Amino acid sequence: MSILDQFRLDGKVALVTGCRRGIGRGMALALAEAGADIIGVSKSQEPSGSAIEQEVTALGRRFRGYPCDLADRHALYGFLGQLQRDEPVVDILFNNAGTILRKPAAEHPDEFWDTTIETNLSAQFILAREIGRGMVERGRGKVVFTCSLLTFQGGITVPGYAASKGAVGQLVKAFANEWAGKGVNVNGIAPGYIATDNTEALRKDPVRNPAILARIPAGRWGTPEDFRGVAVFLASAASDYVHGSIVTVDGGWMGR
Repeated sequence: MSILDQFRLDGKVALVTGCRRGIGRGMALALAEAGADIIGVSKSQEPSGSAIEQEVTALGRRFRGYPCDLADRHALYGFLGQLQRDEPVVDILFNNAGTILRKPAAEHPDEFWDTTIETNLSAQFILAREIGRGMVERGRGKVVFTCSLLTFQGGITVPGYAASKGAVGQLVKAFANEWAGKGVNVNGIAPGYIATDNTEALRKDPVRNPAILARIPAGRWGTPEDFRGVAVFLASAASDYVHGSIVTVDGGWMGR
């Protein structure tokens, strides 16, 4: 197989949570362009007629959408049951959807903590376990978690988010340790400061925004398009000997 052919995803089915916008959208479109059919899942995902569906089908790939509130454990298991009936074989899982709720630690309410941990951690674990089980049985598959700079750092006013993303980094390693020898690659992508809806407040902050930009060696906020290459790499045969790694896409932030 030529090196470029190793990056092809023809005939594969990729499930991407949180693909309606932002980083998830960028990754889903890259996977589709590489040849994969896409299953999109998020709280506000339309079953049909969405913008992301139109973009994926314009690339000649199939798209199936499922609305599911990942903070609702009952809804999550309902979705997984439906998925098993509709799409019993998922070759690639991108555990990307997440939420961030800001409040200083001394004022951070239980409901912020519970929603964040359920969405960013518990749902990610359940999805990887349930979908990954089939991958292990087939002896092949790719699981990619969206981590964060706060997988490595503590952040400010987001204790629930930092705790969830730190734990997601450990899930990458825990799953990889068990599944690497069974043909399933489990890895993570840690975005830096990316221009998405989640970071709008930071980009508008007259103090935090210039401080953040001053530390990024690349001198700019990232964009969802910056994730296209790493997403296809980790989903493809080109990464078959990569296990338990977390790739930072951060403009050099962690190297500073």
